Amino acid sequence: MNFIIYLIVGGIAGWLASILMRTDGQQGIILNVVVGIIGGFIGGWLLPMVGFGLGGGWIGFLITALIGAIVLLAIVNLFRRGSVR
Repeated sequence: MNFIIYLIVGGIAGWLASILMRTDGQQGIILNVVVGIIGGFIGGWLLPMVGFGLGGGWIGFLITALIGAIVLLAIVNLFRRGSVR
């Protein structure tokens, strides 16, 4: 059951990040889910390193995945276009 919740929350985080980073037209639902899940790993690794930790629950995971997905899309845009945008 948790795996399905991670997919849904990761998809929402990837979709929100793609809207914020203006890459929504280039991505489909599968890529949004992948970006959200990878963003969750990046956010879970990055946020404690800078001394910022969010509590448990799906809201904390959503915010962590959203921050990680934005970082991931910024890095991808930097290599693809030469600017973060």
